[in-house]
Amino acid sequence: MHEQTNEVQGARYSPTSIRATWGGTGSVEDASRALGFSRAKGYDLARRGEFPCRVLRIGRSTRVITASLLRVLESGEPECDSARA
Repeated sequence: MHEQTNEVQGARYSPTSIRATWGGTGSVEDASRALGFSRAKGYDLARRGEFPCRVLRIGRSTRVITASLLRVLESGEPECDSARA
């Protein structure tokens, strides 16, 4: 049953699903899941400026740019220079 849950979650965060369901930005939590790491790790990377795709800080909110996330998922390469190091 655990494998089935992972398959369903994997489909939820596939590029096709993200294109169909996300707007221009997504949450750090969802983007982190799509990239395969935890919410806490995602927020830590965003805070340090090392999140693998482009992030917007709007007031106290942090959002991930959907187009950037899709490019990272499809290429497997981080988009931000600080994440490459």
